[in-house]
Amino acid sequence: MAGVERDEQRKIVEALIVASEEPVSALKLADIVPACSAAQVRDLVKELNVDYEAQGSAFEIWEVAGGYQMRTRPVYSGYIQQLQKLRPMRLSKPALETLAIVAYRQPVTRAEIEHVRGVDAGAGVRTLVERKLVRIAGHRETPGRPMLYATTKRFLELFGFSSLKDMPTLRDLQELIAQDAPDGAVTNADGVVEAAPGGDTETEAVSEEGAPDTEVDDTVKACAENRSERVKDYGASPLQTAAAVSS
Repeated sequence: MAGVERDEQRKIVEALIVASEEPVSALKLADIVPACSAAQVRDLVKELNVDYEAQGSAFEIWEVAGGYQMRTRPVYSGYIQQLQKLRPMRLSKPALETLAIVAYRQPVTRAEIEHVRGVDAGAGVRTLVERKLVRIAGHRETPGRPMLYATTKRFLELFGFSSLKDMPTLRDLQELIAQDAPDGAVTNADGVVEAAPGGDTETEAVSEEGAPDTEVDDTVKACAENRSERVKDYGASPLQTAAAVSS
């Protein structure tokens, strides 16, 4: 099968991604597709998405959780929800805030989460673990050996990240806060939204390099408080709607 043509390789890649219930990596695809490297797989996926876009298809290939997954476009989520009769996953604001802290400070202990939030985080952590968004990542080698928490592959898949490096930066988070702020408000250097004198809107930028932990914590917490608690989740079918935090 060494002589398989490129068009046939593209069809094989497409078939494998559609058939997989989980994101499948370029390396795994390259192991199966005849005479194809991981780099060539990435090119073939790009070609497929270009074709889907040109055809106005209702689906596309996403790179999430370290692999590729076929997903329907978000505009059709309402129809798919009616078909599957599944309720979207809902995260309360406290749970979303806890998830944000875990995502940006992992691995992190429950005590460290509570230090940032200022309240008990036990229920929120349990909920996130039950929903497979957070996992136990070991124990910190300190007295009592408290459990460490980190995000899961499911977290990456649900939020559409290929890896943790794709998460918004500190500056991105502050821009999100500024977008959600009332007209005439400003975001100060601590990531806190304040009223602007005279109604002028300004944003004071914060350097991402060397930002103290407290500053990062305040920004992440404020961002979580300003985002919606709803996340669209349509299970693990091979062809699923893109997951996103609704504005």
